[in-house]
Amino acid sequence: MVVLEAKVHDRPQAAPAKGGKAPGTERGEPRSPGRWVLLGVLFVIMIVPVYLLVVNAFKSQQDILDNPFSIPLSGLTFEHMSAAVSSPQFNVIDGYGFTLFLVVLVDVLCILLAGPAAYAIARSLKRRTQLVLLYFLAGTFIPGAAVIIPVIYVLREIGLANTVTGLVAHDVASTLPVSIFLFVGFIRTIPVDIDHAATIDGAGRFRTFWAIIFPLMRPAVVTVLILNSIGIWNDFVSPQILLSPSSGHYTVTTAVYAGISQYSTDLTKVFPNLLLAIAPVVIFFIYMQRHIISGLTVGAVKG
Repeated sequence: MVVLEAKVHDRPQAAPAKGGKAPGTERGEPRSPGRWVLLGVLFVIMIVPVYLLVVNAFKSQQDILDNPFSIPLSGLTFEHMSAAVSSPQFNVIDGYGFTLFLVVLVDVLCILLAGPAAYAIARSLKRRTQLVLLYFLAGTFIPGAAVIIPVIYVLREIGLANTVTGLVAHDVASTLPVSIFLFVGFIRTIPVDIDHAATIDGAGRFRTFWAIIFPLMRPAVVTVLILNSIGIWNDFVSPQILLSPSSGHYTVTTAVYAGISQYSTDLTKVFPNLLLAIAPVVIFFIYMQRHIISGLTVGAVKG
């Protein structure tokens, strides 16, 4: 017993943690104050424009010019917002329908093309297949504005200039690189044994993908749909250049530009229309952001 007690007393004690607390008494490291300061600065930078947009959409011209940051509770009015909704000169509400049609059509075509392409790339070990993936990835490094002029010449040669079909073809092509990249990373996390089992049961590659693999890709598909939808909704350059005013079609962003460009000094028309344009996509993003995070990280460990 004496020998055992001596050994226990002679055992070296663990050094106390920083701050005088023994190890194991705290979970994780204390957060750095600089991190909170940085987050606070970024929050202010991002929230101030949104605040100005929302507040000034319900104020008079004079109140906006005198103090754009104030909230005059007695001076707030819905008159300008109502005028923006009902005015035939500002086709923001009419642009909702066409933009939604464009978003749905491009999303469906993108999934139909990117899904099988990503499956073929992910399940192939050939070098030429990997070169195809690099070819698609190269499209993510090219700014969309840099290719808009060549796209105009191509669409003019094939007879799709100034048409909705040409705009849809351009949007589908621009969404394919990122979609294929995300799908490939996700499909590679799915065991190949599932494909082998489907083959034994008599399913071909086409049926294997759409009946078995595609339902398992739900997180990645949702992420792609969200990213593509937000990008198409906010796109201004492509519909503005590929669809001239003579086409009669306006997206939300081009309708805002067409409506307020000649009244740019009338802030009671600028702010309400801008708020109407961005409100749906902001609400959509806030509601669906958890799906974006889960879809982007689901294939981060395996690959």
